[in-house]
Amino acid sequence: MSSTARKAYETLEPFHILAYFNPGLGAMQTDTGLDPYAVYVGGRGAPLGPCDSSVVTATFYNFAPQLIDNAWTNACAAGLDVVNARRNQMLSEQFGAILGEDATGPQIADLAARYGELAASLPLSGRALAAAWAAADVPDEPILALWQHITVLREWRGDNHIAALVVHGIDGLDACVFHEADLLDPTIRRRAMGKTMTMLTRGWSEDDWNASVERLVERGLIERTDSPVGHRLTPDGAELYDDMEAMTDAVSESAWTGPGADELLDAMRPLAKKVLDAGVLPGTKKK
Repeated sequence: MSSTARKAYETLEPFHILAYFNPGLGAMQTDTGLDPYAVYVGGRGAPLGPCDSSVVTATFYNFAPQLIDNAWTNACAAGLDVVNARRNQMLSEQFGAILGEDATGPQIADLAARYGELAASLPLSGRALAAAWAAADVPDEPILALWQHITVLREWRGDNHIAALVVHGIDGLDACVFHEADLLDPTIRRRAMGKTMTMLTRGWSEDDWNASVERLVERGLIERTDSPVGHRLTPDGAELYDDMEAMTDAVSESAWTGPGADELLDAMRPLAKKVLDAGVLPGTKKK
């Protein structure tokens, strides 16, 4: 049975990731003088402040350290406050274009207040990235405030997922390889980028990838195949995959046990659907 935490992830994720997939990113890159990696790393990691790149690598978890180091160095040089402000400007424009009048309607301020209360109630011990976002200044514009509160919830779940990966001995690169493995049941649909895109966006080399495949094969979690990905989960791997997802949901469930949680998520569905229908997110088409 699907948990409320799983429902929350599936409902809120499209609204959140608009920050990283939208037509305004090119202009943001031009205005800041940053490449796509620095815009992403700087924008997502900005609340951490000008720390060493190793801290960002640890909180992002599945990115190659060198990619993070280069991107973070460039973002810090441009100014994390500059990147953050330009990202918010871009988001305001994109939400306005996609949501129309809904982006400034009274329900947005109400949702921002309610999601703000929920984000403020989260236990943050051991959740470094969520804690950083929770401590960041909240924008005055209601749609941006709503996005930021949802970002706290999203990164909090992500921190919980990292804990599950650590407990089961799956490091950042192995998490990429493990997640992209073909499933035993090919009819099951899930979010996956594919090997080539994962390596490109996360900064891993072919040698890195192959070494991870070898480690996971030795653990009996995947087996090599002739498919485009080149490997699939074994029964033990599939069991571990399900266990880690279930653990993430179980730890994250505490955020959604209060009264009105389902109604709060249902109120976000029309907004998330409009983002999906805009066709700007990977795997979506304009409707």
